[in-house]
Amino acid sequence: MALHSVVASVTERIIQRSQVSRRRYLALMERNRKLGIARPRLACGNLAHALAASGEDKPSLMRGGGVNLGVITSYNDMLSAHQPYGRYPDQMKLFAREIGATMQVAGGTPAMCDGVTQGQEGMELSLFSRDAIAMSTAVGLSHGMFEGVALLGICDKIVPGLLMGALRFGHLPTMLIPAGPMVSGLPNKEKQRVRQLHAEGKLGQNALMEAEAASYHSAGTCTFYGTANTNQMMVEIMGLMMPDSAFSNPNTRLRQALTRSAVHRLAEISRPGADQRPLAQLVDEKAIVNAAVGLLASGGSTNHAIHLPAIARAAGIIIDWADLDELSSIVPLLVRAYPNGSADVNAFNDAGGMPSLIASLCEAGLLHTDILTVAKGGMADYARRARLEGEKLLYSAARPSNDRSVLRDATEPFRKDGGMRLVTGNLGRGIYKTSAVEESRQTIEAPAAVFHTQQAVMDAFKAGKLDRDVVVVVRFQGPDANGMPELHRLTPTLAVLQDRGFKVALMTDGRMSGASGKVPAAIHIGPEAQVGGPLAKLRDGDIVRVCALSGQIEALVEPAVWARREAVSPPPPGLGTGRELFALMRSKQDSAERGGSAMLAAMEDVLDTIGDDIEGIESAGHDKNRRDHDAQPGHSSIGGQGSEAGAPDGGSAGGRRDHHAGSHLEDPVRT
Repeated sequence: MALHSVVASVTERIIQRSQVSRRRYLALMERNRKLGIARPRLACGNLAHALAASGEDKPSLMRGGGVNLGVITSYNDMLSAHQPYGRYPDQMKLFAREIGATMQVAGGTPAMCDGVTQGQEGMELSLFSRDAIAMSTAVGLSHGMFEGVALLGICDKIVPGLLMGALRFGHLPTMLIPAGPMVSGLPNKEKQRVRQLHAEGKLGQNALMEAEAASYHSAGTCTFYGTANTNQMMVEIMGLMMPDSAFSNPNTRLRQALTRSAVHRLAEISRPGADQRPLAQLVDEKAIVNAAVGLLASGGSTNHAIHLPAIARAAGIIIDWADLDELSSIVPLLVRAYPNGSADVNAFNDAGGMPSLIASLCEAGLLHTDILTVAKGGMADYARRARLEGEKLLYSAARPSNDRSVLRDATEPFRKDGGMRLVTGNLGRGIYKTSAVEESRQTIEAPAAVFHTQQAVMDAFKAGKLDRDVVVVVRFQGPDANGMPELHRLTPTLAVLQDRGFKVALMTDGRMSGASGKVPAAIHIGPEAQVGGPLAKLRDGDIVRVCALSGQIEALVEPAVWARREAVSPPPPGLGTGRELFALMRSKQDSAERGGSAMLAAMEDVLDTIGDDIEGIESAGHDKNRRDHDAQPGHSSIGGQGSEAGAPDGGSAGGRRDHHAGSHLEDPVRT
């Protein structure tokens, strides 16, 4: 089917808006390809350090000419989703050797668990950790030892951070290799029921602990459709992992076969030649729009209203919430997985999973089917189901959903829209996820109760001060204030008030979670209160209107009174639990709509000073450094006097072919 006109127009608007930044990004990636650090340009001493502990791969690495794959891993064994990655590098090295490639772990990144830090001081480091992960990824890849990159990561800030870092090395082919969700435990709906009973004081701590442990019970991602599993959907629908690999459970034969296939394919697309596929080519405007469509069609996490703009910016692409809002108006909701339903991701996968979802979206003209992917056949390959026959991994065409209570076709959706709205008004600009909220509750008009911390809301609830119609406002929770922690602990508390029959809504310049639930919530509101945004002018008792239907967040205060009212002063910054170490990240304001990344904001300042002269400036510096380097004695490489180690032809430095011959990073549509 032809591409939907709205998808086409939004994509074209993004292309036009991103023209300058995308051009500069591609120019920088081309500079990396031609002049950047790479194995053929490393001297003997550099290479010796990198090969010293490479064991049986050392002879191959010393000979050069082969593909060496770098692994960036976020393994730790505290985080259930990442615990399976402990064994991956050793397995993946064996898979690489099967096809004459080598593999080394280039570095590790932090991987914190938002589930562990919910409601704790450590949650204020959560969004900051995404920038730390991006920078850690860059540090690992800065050694220049690799022709391709495998990213091992699954959860909330981790996948966006890995992609943001890897995109600054976009001249390298890159693939994300997942580990999968844990098998189903206590149903999510029952877990939520127990949480609400505990919030009401009707169940004790032991009963709550038993329920939580029965829900989060083994290796793999949490089974609800929150940010972690939305990450996996998003990366697959962008074509950055092997088809149908997002939701196979850990420690199964199928999961291992998918990992083996991923390593083999990554080696193929990392070799010089016609099939080489640098990440910068794969992550273009069309791939970003496909990610947004997948987010909306699956009812994914609101956190991606922040993460997707940040990932896009790392590739020189500019999207905003108006783009998401317009796409949401025509992308139907096809998945009912908790918190948008009672099923979990395993039920979604059993019903047909990503292949059936992608097939339906393609048939409806809602996805760009002409994007370049890591799979040979492009998006068509992602509408195929993986299976094992003996030891062989095979694919067959996706079938229609076998459980229409969980997954539907675009011709008969759960909703005609994607359930994510841009809301605006005199209180700023925010995101409202409607897909889990009953339509009768999508407009709330009530007095405001204003708080500066999540704990203050909990205390007011326990004291009975919120037993009324109320719009709970939690401000000074944005990126500039305290790192934008999730306020997920408020979900059961506010749900209790709603179930008591009160009209309840939440407004905040902070985040909720992928499991934000059934309570109306206008979140990520900007400009944030910390920088004098409108939320800082609200007072207890002001009547506030929060309406998804009209896209409205308004303080119903006399305009003259509102204009005269002063913003309240911010609270002092948080200290302890290492928060003071991240003060630098709070010193560079960056809005949630732009991705909430101080790192990207500072990076763009530097790039703006250089403008379009990236290759000219860098070439001049490189040529001088190269002349200085060549003038020094003793810099012959492993391949012989003056030769370049690892160069595919083993030729001399003066006459060698370019290591990445055949790879051209300029966008073929706009050359």
